[in-house]
Amino acid sequence: MRDALAKLGSDANKINPLVPVDLVIDHSVQVDVARSSNALQSNMELEFTRNRERFGFLKWGSTAFHNMLVVPPGSGIVHQVNLEYLGRVVFNTDGIMYPDSVVGTDSHTTMIDGLGVAGWGVGGIEAEATMLGQPMSMVLPGVVGFKLTGKLRNGVTATDLVLTVTQMLRKHGVVGKFVEFHGEGMGKLSLADRATIANMSPEYGATMGFFPVDHVTLDYLRLTGRSDETVSMIEAYLRANNMFVDYNEPQLERVYSSYLALDLDEVEPCISGPKRPHDRVTLKDMKSDWHACLDNKVGFKEQQDKVVKFDFNGQPAELKHGSVVIAAITSCTNTSNPSVMLGAALVAKKACELGLEVKPWVKTSLAPGSGVVTKYLLKSGLQEYFNKQGFHLVGYGCTTCIGNSGELHESVSAAITENDVVAAAVLSGNRNFEGRVHPLTRANYLASPPLVVAYALAGTVDIDFEKEPIGVGKDGKEVFFRDIWPTTEEIAEVVQSSVLPDMFKSTYEAITKGNPMWNELPVPEASLYSWDSNSTYIHEPPYFKDMTMSPPGPHAVKNAYCLLNFGDSITTDHISPAGSIHRDSPAAKYLLERGVDRKDFNSYGSRRGNDEVMARGTFANIRIVNKFLGGEVGPKTIHVPTGEKLSVFDAATKYKSEGHDTIILAGAEYGSGSSRDWAAKGPMLLGVKAVIAKSFERIHRSNLVGMGIIPMCFKAGEDADSLGLTGHERYTINLPTDVSEIRPGQDVTITTDDDKSFTCILRFDTEVELAYYNHGGILPYVIRNMAGAQN
Repeated sequence: MRDALAKLGSDANKINPLVPVDLVIDHSVQVDVARSSNALQSNMELEFTRNRERFGFLKWGSTAFHNMLVVPPGSGIVHQVNLEYLGRVVFNTDGIMYPDSVVGTDSHTTMIDGLGVAGWGVGGIEAEATMLGQPMSMVLPGVVGFKLTGKLRNGVTATDLVLTVTQMLRKHGVVGKFVEFHGEGMGKLSLADRATIANMSPEYGATMGFFPVDHVTLDYLRLTGRSDETVSMIEAYLRANNMFVDYNEPQLERVYSSYLALDLDEVEPCISGPKRPHDRVTLKDMKSDWHACLDNKVGFKEQQDKVVKFDFNGQPAELKHGSVVIAAITSCTNTSNPSVMLGAALVAKKACELGLEVKPWVKTSLAPGSGVVTKYLLKSGLQEYFNKQGFHLVGYGCTTCIGNSGELHESVSAAITENDVVAAAVLSGNRNFEGRVHPLTRANYLASPPLVVAYALAGTVDIDFEKEPIGVGKDGKEVFFRDIWPTTEEIAEVVQSSVLPDMFKSTYEAITKGNPMWNELPVPEASLYSWDSNSTYIHEPPYFKDMTMSPPGPHAVKNAYCLLNFGDSITTDHISPAGSIHRDSPAAKYLLERGVDRKDFNSYGSRRGNDEVMARGTFANIRIVNKFLGGEVGPKTIHVPTGEKLSVFDAATKYKSEGHDTIILAGAEYGSGSSRDWAAKGPMLLGVKAVIAKSFERIHRSNLVGMGIIPMCFKAGEDADSLGLTGHERYTINLPTDVSEIRPGQDVTITTDDDKSFTCILRFDTEVELAYYNHGGILPYVIRNMAGAQN
């Protein structure tokens, strides 16, 4: 953007954050080394070796821009750091007080709503514009009131609660809405429990899941090292403005757009999977549900009783369908919560004492969201039991939950691939979409940290914990789930004695000091970045190439071909480059041609600064299902004019070289999942001009608008199939060519070359979004405004 402003003859230094910006580098560490006391150091060294160039770029940004705090790698996950340190709740700037709010480039920014801060994820595209003073535009949301009563039963965790809430809200339908939690049950939930629920807003589809500030919030602020003076100021300000909830006083009846209620006493232990966060399965039904999955409930049509024997480091091993090969305590959702983290450690301890051990071929890992977790695990004396079960500390950051799970052992990989085993991963994360966690784990289950340990010990998801033993311990005795599960009181006792305010203070006093590897990175002093044309990590993107001061106006979409034809629930993981770079992909070919060895491919997430890699990785998910391929799974499509089966990137390139626009057809919930900018940037670079879907997930629709792609919805009750569309047609979208004649939400007629005609709803939702579209996207709009403004 600075370069673009300079080319337009304006002052490049106008591009500078106008609001406070915190950048936490947390998505690049991978679990290359696990089950080892040196895993943390080894993984961080590998992280810096792979990402040195990218980290150097980010460090340059920390000095080139003002009003920006950069938290170096190895410090934790942005949402947990936000909750424990960055979140202010109330700002006091030179005596002017106002409520804290935050927009984040990551969809799980909503975790801060548990602290009473209005926060939501918008993705990088909108966040960049917000940093430069552009207001957030949105349709006034409906607010769902979610009443909580009662208290959780003994042995039931916050994760069980959040998976229950996620299923209820996804069923209710809360896309684009706010959810506010209230009721007497609130007093029975810790702040960390509330943050766990708020974190999962993207999984239930809401803009935010909000918990107003009350006494529990204030206690948490004190626990995490905020001063008494600050906490008193926050309480006084919120009380004065009727924004503080005191459950000791009579409560007024709240008025909401719609209502839900849950008695916490009814929540049962559960997990979610094997493919979506809202597919909840109670623990008691897990075995029967797993067998239903193998009988083709979710596309696993397999022989039930297959056993594969193999050699693992010289000892006999075996895998079956449902064998756990990855067990990871990871992600912001749960690692911010001391009760589930210490509960998991107690499970490991009890299992050790009874003589149970996790099989050595299960890849176990512990990746907390902040250094505070390590402090209280050491203080409690429980980290040693994690280590004995293979849950060594592997890093501070998002790992397995975003696909940075690292390689499986060669013998395990071979056993899975050569025998078509439906292997399982169990993780304490928030996302389990296909192909996300690891290419070889077709079944992925979200579970609380204690359940992750339990399933690792069992070695399979094909188990009824109520009736079947987890394993055989000392003296040949069978050990059951109930023998290793801690009580709520046991956990509370350890939390009380081990989680202390000084731990938060000492951790965050040092957070910006970095580490030797970060501190040694050289930083150029120029205000404009010096691009290296040979870099495979940082590449000057083409978004503002040949840009002039005149907006391009609405682009006509005439006789466009359909690049991809999708059904329901296509996630941003399917669309955006994510996880590892497959060896046969266009991105791999690009890297190999530039002398990059396979071992140095790294992940798409770590190469997100190179548009050439990312465009090739768009729609490259190995589990993607495109109707053009008649049931075949994988990142291919049909080039309609020739009938050739090509990679999506190659087909898109061919259409562009032929001068053809492309569109995408899709079903319901298109773009659910992470806020990934690249789910919109990638299609734009591939030449996609419009997406026609039954419905969009909130952030993705907004990101499409931000990149100048037209989002459209079929009329209620209609979709591509009901309209007889195969995707082999050519599509003309009859939009006015003058933006002043376009209205948010208007009906638009689409015609095809075989004389079909149907009406769709234009999903530009505000006048501001129409202005973005007129400029070719949100960032060109901001640049032109800044270039035109007086110095």
